[in-house]
Amino acid sequence: MDLILALNTMKYAIIKIGPFQYTVEEGKEYSVPKFEAEAGKKFDSAEVLMVADDKSTSFGKPTVAGAKVTLNILEQAKGEKVTSKIYKAKSRYRKTRGHRKEVTKFVVDKISSK
Repeated sequence: MDLILALNTMKYAIIKIGPFQYTVEEGKEYSVPKFEAEAGKKFDSAEVLMVADDKSTSFGKPTVAGAKVTLNILEQAKGEKVTSKIYKAKSRYRKTRGHRKEVTKFVVDKISSK
């Protein structure tokens, strides 16, 4: 029963940053592919597609008019390392490749709607 009450009282939004859409909640930290924003500054998401709280839900066509999500940019960093291995049988050919994507880490400060 407590889980149902907790789900009903949280405020969340669906925002669009670049080509991706994210479901965000107030006070939570997120790590997404890098977008242009300065670390330590506030960033207002221009494209808010949906806003929901315990009382109502607002859907945009395509964005919600007057809605704003304020993000606090923590840092621009490198993500976890991803490795791939190439192996060819009977020829002693082995190769390991890896890369690290750049990510932006942020905390959602405030979700507001009109």
